[in-house]
Amino acid sequence: MRFYDHIHLLTMKLVNIWLLLLVVLLCGKKHLGDRLEKRSFEKAPCPGCSHLTLKVEFSSTVVESADPTVPCNETRWSQKWQSSRPLRRASLSLGSGFWHATGRHSSRRLLRAIPRQVAQTLQADVLWQMGYTGANVRVAVFDTGLSEKHPHFKNVKERTNWTNERTLDDGLGHGTFVAGVIASMRECQGFAPDAELHIFRVFTNNQVSYTSWFLDAFNYAILKKIDVLNLSIGGPDFMDHPFVDKVWELTANNVIMVSAIGNDGPLYGTLNNPADQMDVIGVGGIDFEDNIARFSSRGMTTWELPGGYGRVKPDIVTYGAGVRGSGMKGGCRALSGTSVASPVVAGAVTLLVSTVQKRELVNPASMKQALIASARRLPGVNMFEQGHGKLDLLRAYQILNSYKPQASLSPSYIDLTECPYMWPYCSQPIYYGGMPTIVNVTILNGMGVTGRIVDKPDWQPYLPQNGDNIEVAFSYSSVLWPWSGYLAISISVTKKAASWEGIAQGHVMITVASPAEVESKNGAEQTSTVKLPIKVKIIPAPPRSKRVLWDQYHNLRYPPGYFPRDNLRMKNDPLDWNGDHIHTNFRDMYQHLRSMGYFVEVLGSPFTCFDANQYGTLLMVDSEEEYFPEEVAKLRRDVDNGLSIIVFSDWYNTSVMRKVKFYDENTRQWWMPDTGGANIPALNELLSVWNMGFSDGLYEGDFTLASHDMYYASGCSIAKFPEDGIVITHTFKDQGLEVLKQETAVVENVPILGLYQIPVEGGGRIVLYGDSNCLDDSHRQKDCFWLLDALLQYTSYGVTPPSLSHSGNRQRPPSGAGSTPPERMEGNHLHRYSKVLEARLGGPEPRALPACPHLSWAKPQPLNETAPSNLWKHQKLLSIDLDKVVLPNFRSNRPQVRPLSPGESGAWDIPGGIMPGRYNQEVGQTIPVFAFLGAMVVLAFFVVQINKAKSRPKRRKPRVKRPQLMQQVHPPKTPSV
Repeated sequence: MRFYDHIHLLTMKLVNIWLLLLVVLLCGKKHLGDRLEKRSFEKAPCPGCSHLTLKVEFSSTVVESADPTVPCNETRWSQKWQSSRPLRRASLSLGSGFWHATGRHSSRRLLRAIPRQVAQTLQADVLWQMGYTGANVRVAVFDTGLSEKHPHFKNVKERTNWTNERTLDDGLGHGTFVAGVIASMRECQGFAPDAELHIFRVFTNNQVSYTSWFLDAFNYAILKKIDVLNLSIGGPDFMDHPFVDKVWELTANNVIMVSAIGNDGPLYGTLNNPADQMDVIGVGGIDFEDNIARFSSRGMTTWELPGGYGRVKPDIVTYGAGVRGSGMKGGCRALSGTSVASPVVAGAVTLLVSTVQKRELVNPASMKQALIASARRLPGVNMFEQGHGKLDLLRAYQILNSYKPQASLSPSYIDLTECPYMWPYCSQPIYYGGMPTIVNVTILNGMGVTGRIVDKPDWQPYLPQNGDNIEVAFSYSSVLWPWSGYLAISISVTKKAASWEGIAQGHVMITVASPAEVESKNGAEQTSTVKLPIKVKIIPAPPRSKRVLWDQYHNLRYPPGYFPRDNLRMKNDPLDWNGDHIHTNFRDMYQHLRSMGYFVEVLGSPFTCFDANQYGTLLMVDSEEEYFPEEVAKLRRDVDNGLSIIVFSDWYNTSVMRKVKFYDENTRQWWMPDTGGANIPALNELLSVWNMGFSDGLYEGDFTLASHDMYYASGCSIAKFPEDGIVITHTFKDQGLEVLKQETAVVENVPILGLYQIPVEGGGRIVLYGDSNCLDDSHRQKDCFWLLDALLQYTSYGVTPPSLSHSGNRQRPPSGAGSTPPERMEGNHLHRYSKVLEARLGGPEPRALPACPHLSWAKPQPLNETAPSNLWKHQKLLSIDLDKVVLPNFRSNRPQVRPLSPGESGAWDIPGGIMPGRYNQEVGQTIPVFAFLGAMVVLAFFVVQINKAKSRPKRRKPRVKRPQLMQQVHPPKTPSV
């Protein structure tokens, strides 16, 4: 037994040694080859390297940088203001430039905290080990092109150029990086290395692109039957109808479109198109510590304003800060931006498509359903920042591989008590008499490209949970196309709960029908029924003095017209496009008012549609719209009956408006502003009955008011005000003169703030201030929330702030004598975008006053059962059981995400950079064969040697004495420490 035990142990050791040597030999050879191949494409390190300088123009910024494949210390940044149209769609790498390399200008903490292989971080290697590598999936990259013989790509099926430049190559590196994140096969590995890459060059080296180029390229993508399309581009123009319609056509043809949500964060209401469309997967960015990236754009969508409310976007978030991808000529670079996060999701989607056996089940809706149902929610982050959460590739794989066609909702429940995820809904309880709370839900229809809602949604309140204390009304898409539609739910409190406080619950049942894949004889449809739980907090109606009404109806923004920024210093961002809503660019002001105990409601209809007896103050900020004559008359009556008004205006000067025109490269036309920062002529007509009005002066400067540091940013002055009112003046620079003649002048005693009590018993109060930038998050330098508090104390309670009434800057109100009120610019096109004006032969005139919105409350179907206590679970699709799809545990020693030490290699410790999956399958199959043969040879050799040793007679070895002299000359050595 001893003999065989020795043989067994010896054999096992030899087999292990043999395997180790073989792996080292093979991997070492591969690693050496990769290093040699990589060397041929890398540049010499700086200094002394020959710089390849990239110059990228992006609307108003020029970025000059050395090729970031190898970090150099001579990156230069400069800015250039242009008059060309900054409205076109642009790449969404971080910053104004086309790409942003993570280098000396980046956060060092972030650089040290990032793992470098995003595919392995999201566990794509588990699917690679299962044999899925994106094979037979056609993925299109619409970007800046790709060089023909780039060493990272093995399956580039086609490269096409849709620009006016005669090249297919990438002269910027952006398109190469995006393609690498999706399908690179070595070094900085992509998600789907075997996918068929179709490269569409739609941007020039000067970052010029036109809608017509995209339309032609989209048509070709439909012809080529593309499966997945990545758009790391975006723009604010969701009313570019040819572009939007073509995106719908693409997704209707089963193209899964993934697009970057934008880099305009942390400001809210900054979503880019087409990522804000319901049929597109909109992607936001996070860093490798699972924090929402500061640059990532936030929701809500602004399509629905002013009458409705925005949808939840982004759909999902993933790594977009410091991600490594392919360099323009080889090697790797690290970039940041939602332009990076988008191809991460596009690569994951491509890989997921290749794992599905029944490919006909994969469509834009089912893929989005799988992604959002599997996403991991980030704690402490609201839904307009993270959407449904962080991409989870393996959970999405499990869902897709047990998926059955169905409808689902986004969000999947409505809980007005859950903070912070359900912000802003959770930030303010509802009460009787308040404006209805509108929640805009997206319907995803995985059963077919077209569908419909059967009958009407049903409202089923839970009686034990006081569901009969709320009313619900619906408006929804008549047709769900392509793959999606909307369901707007208006929630209000019943009269019987006017003084009640508590939680009310219920749910909405909705049935979606789609034509069957194969038409049956009786014409049957596929149907899917979905439940939408609703939970709200109700309080007694607050007092009138605490209720503030925000005028949303009279705010206009780009698109469709050119409405300029309120702060003319912001040359790189000339458009007012964030919606001017309390939950977008006035979010901080809203949060402040809530913290002070005020209840803020939104008016999305004319002044004739609200009960002024319910509100203490009407807040009119940055109004660009005209007013119906009926609105003017009603508002005057309301003020006489106790309603107060606070107006925050902005600049209006026709000469300056002509000066800030710009040239539109798409339409080859000059764009002229349709109004100024605010519509002063319309405001003056509204205020004229009280002998008030603003001027067309344009001022800016720092000043101190009531011991608070303030900044007046492109504001106007008060031209006339009642004699018994309070007027505050200050000294400012004449910004209008600076814009028009580039001259500097200082103007003293500029009236900027006026307070007035209506001389009628029970009358309200009116406040005018000439600048809204101190409330606006867009470019606010110094906030004036303290001033808003003081003004609300005055309008709501009649308490005049002593710091204003006794201010040393108080002056006699201007009478308006000798000044000409500003007039509307001749030839303006405001009537094209106005809800009030319409074109007539003699000029624009007011339309007929529209009817006030009337909600048809759904008939309740009460349920005498208990509501679920916790509405939030991971959105579980019908007939989905994640336990049925078990993932093999290929690598128990998966490398963990950890901070990199300075100078440490960013590559994962994968032997030789071999891609797991098909690239090592042959090696994996030959290792056991060689190991077995080698073990047999070694075993036979030792058996022979042992037998020889047993048969040979033993001989005694003679002892040889060493000379003592040698022992003395060579003393024994001691080991060194």
